[in-house]
Amino acid sequence: MLQNKKIVLCISGSIAAYKAAFLIRLLVKNGCEVKIVMTKSATNFITPLTLSTLSKNIVLTDTFDKETGNWNNHVEIAKWADLLLIAPASANTIAKMANGICDNLLCAVYLSANCPVVVAPAMDLDMYKHPTTTANIEKLKSFKCKIIPVENGELASGLYGDGRMAEPENIIKFIDNFFSQKKKTSNLKVLVTAGPTQEKIDSVRFISNHSSGKMGVAIANCFFDYGADVTLIAGPIEKHNILSNIKVIDVISAKQMLEQCEKYSKTADVIVMAAAVADYTPQEVLDKKIKKNNADLTIKLVKTEDIIKKLGKNKTKGQIIVGFALEDQNELKNAEDKLKSKNLDLIILNSLNDKGAGFKSEFNKVTFIDKKKNKKTTDLKLKTEIANEITNEIVKLIKK
Repeated sequence: MLQNKKIVLCISGSIAAYKAAFLIRLLVKNGCEVKIVMTKSATNFITPLTLSTLSKNIVLTDTFDKETGNWNNHVEIAKWADLLLIAPASANTIAKMANGICDNLLCAVYLSANCPVVVAPAMDLDMYKHPTTTANIEKLKSFKCKIIPVENGELASGLYGDGRMAEPENIIKFIDNFFSQKKKTSNLKVLVTAGPTQEKIDSVRFISNHSSGKMGVAIANCFFDYGADVTLIAGPIEKHNILSNIKVIDVISAKQMLEQCEKYSKTADVIVMAAAVADYTPQEVLDKKIKKNNADLTIKLVKTEDIIKKLGKNKTKGQIIVGFALEDQNELKNAEDKLKSKNLDLIILNSLNDKGAGFKSEFNKVTFIDKKKNKKTTDLKLKTEIANEITNEIVKLIKK
């Protein structure tokens, strides 16, 4: 998938810059055309001459070339690229990217880029773990940057732990996978549901659950990053993390979610039902607030219609439907039963017994179960990272 791809490799000031030589050789070997932008501090770790020889292109380090008097047009560099790869990305460069600081050619190219941006962080353990760096990396993810996970090992400081830039071979695999995913999901119509529903009791009260919608939003964003046409049907959730150009349909109740799912599912290639839809709703809804008195209050609840079961029953040819199962007992059996009874292609199991995962948390841990009962469990990761794994698993089911 890398043949004839135009890659702008941006190298910041990190000891890991020495790996750029190996990375360029692998990119060229895989058929890429590579142009290189370096920060001035990066030239202390590896010479532009080395990288120019390997890439067969002039290495750019400044907006103005003092020797020739030429201006290196950052806009043209960014427009040329199919992908902007920042490797290594130091804590300093990540901070500048996250906050729009444009004091070097690398940052100017980044801020001008309309192509996908892939970032390979590299720094010492404590710098990587610092809340500021964590927040900056999350900010980049919200800007649609793809982050290559750091690797664990010996660091330049002598410490041992997270912070090593991914090895060049792993970076190649990451971007090759990115282009492969993008090819499969380009022009794909994806429907995602997210968040809770609220079932009205009276004019001020309702029944709901603790779903934040973060997982569904992360999945919608991930599919959009890969070029899919995404529609998100969302219950009452915060929407500031939803990427622009994703079509958002706001709903409140289970009934409204059913109506919108039926409407948009007809043309969807992939349906991901991540919403926590209420199983029950009050039989009677009062227009006025129920006043407190000395008597007990009994509210009769009736079952809501099973949305995913209805969509599974009416599944169109080639359509993929993915469900979630939130369980706290007999997890695997209950998830497998749901997979079969609702005619799903894949079910994603969330266990309430997994500490640190689930409702309101930024983290999650899931188990994938397919029609052949193949199982795969992730580690506890950020929901944005889990969303990428979910997208990858769904893409494997697409015949294209």
